[in-house]
Amino acid sequence: MRVILLAPPGAGKGTQGERIASRYDVPHISSGDLFRHEVASGSELGNELRRYVEAGDLVPDNLVVQLIADRVIEAAAESGGYVLDGFPRTLPQAEAAAEIAKKTDATAQAALHLDAAREVLIKRLAGRGQDRTDDSEDVVRHRLEVYDANTKPLIDYYSSRGILLHIDAALSKDEVTKEIFRVLDPIRASEARG
Repeated sequence: MRVILLAPPGAGKGTQGERIASRYDVPHISSGDLFRHEVASGSELGNELRRYVEAGDLVPDNLVVQLIADRVIEAAAESGGYVLDGFPRTLPQAEAAAEIAKKTDATAQAALHLDAAREVLIKRLAGRGQDRTDDSEDVVRHRLEVYDANTKPLIDYYSSRGILLHIDAALSKDEVTKEIFRVLDPIRASEARG
């Protein structure tokens, strides 16, 4: 199973990504986790990433692709799949990922668009703000604006590829998971038959 999660901050990408990865036995690759790990390492790249992460800005495309591409290729080669959480976030990243996927026979089978009303997202993010520097109210609002400007065009992109599936992320975590499995299980079944 090869899945891309498209969702604004607070829609539950991390939780759902882990659940999808567990059900289909594929790696969950979270760009946010990779960025935070790299920042914590104190590396030169981590220090560069810190500025973007703490401000709630998107990390430049070249840095994102540099950090994630090898992990995606490795995951597809070892397990036959992946769950991408937070990547791609821009059209150039999506196009770069598609080129890499074509060369490695690891093209995404589904792009799940998890969405919820802005008030729901802000409430969720504010609830975890004490644990993450990128979840203060000002940064949250900025992150949502950045998402709207940069990531929403991906919805049209994946829709035109015929792999976009919409999921109501305002539901409870378990209900969202149930809906995700309802749309992904047939894809997995057809792959197994194929």
